[in-house]
Amino acid sequence: MYLLIVTGLSGAGKSLALRCLEEEGYFCVDNLPSSMLKEFVNLCNSADPAIQKAAVTIDSRESLLSHSSATITEAFDKLDAPYEMLFLDARDDVLMKRYNEVRRRHPLGEAGDAATGVKHERVFLQPLRDRANYILDTSDVKPRDFPALIGKVLPEYESKTLTLLFCSFGYKRGVPVDADFVLDMRFMPNPFYISELRPLSGLDAQVQEFVCAQPLVSEFFNGVEQMLSSLIPLYLEQDKHILRVCFGCTGGRHRSVAAAEEMAKRFAGRGMNVRIYHRDLTTEAADIKDRFEKG
Repeated sequence: MYLLIVTGLSGAGKSLALRCLEEEGYFCVDNLPSSMLKEFVNLCNSADPAIQKAAVTIDSRESLLSHSSATITEAFDKLDAPYEMLFLDARDDVLMKRYNEVRRRHPLGEAGDAATGVKHERVFLQPLRDRANYILDTSDVKPRDFPALIGKVLPEYESKTLTLLFCSFGYKRGVPVDADFVLDMRFMPNPFYISELRPLSGLDAQVQEFVCAQPLVSEFFNGVEQMLSSLIPLYLEQDKHILRVCFGCTGGRHRSVAAAEEMAKRFAGRGMNVRIYHRDLTTEAADIKDRFEKG
């Protein structure tokens, strides 16, 4: 049996993730105390037919049972089944906004306050985040897009080869909190200010050619490729199955997209597992259209 432990910040989407996994055939249990994990695995193995893959959520509510994060990780170490951990994260302002919109009390907040709750929860969950196999930033993810997000960044558990995820984003909407590497493309001219390139994106050949033709960009890409090639074996030694390399620019539509596409092309050519996720591509296109229609 394979077990996926879903954890992370309150309000980051753990329940949504569990519903997505249930649709994929996982046997799912929400908010299972870590002290019951071993018994849960035994029940799954003794079922007829035996359950092949299961998912549970475990989070900061354990502290209400007087459990420490060390107690939780000790329960993980006692498991007899292969397991991995998915950690869901989001920016503090987003988490607090989500709590305030639904007027929910934060389980770790002082008198239910979201601000103090998020602060305390980050400290409590840090040891779990350090052990996570997969970390997802859900700050700008709509509920309807959750299945696609999980599908893009969570490889099938049977595969133990490393997957390289090349992501593009715009700094105006914040740095992805799940990034392993963040690389800034704002050292080169912005295609937004070139009238014939503005309506296009980094997916278009004209923008890609413009980006690659800039001084030092070729050397920059070569250096990134060499660095990642040297580090990948070290990540494999740590049993990490996904490496997120995030390229940022101002809006997340031109330079960062072209950079992510270029690096994905290079490593796909080496026969590696590669995925691409353009976080702000369509959002920035809508913003540009809105600005010029109003202007």
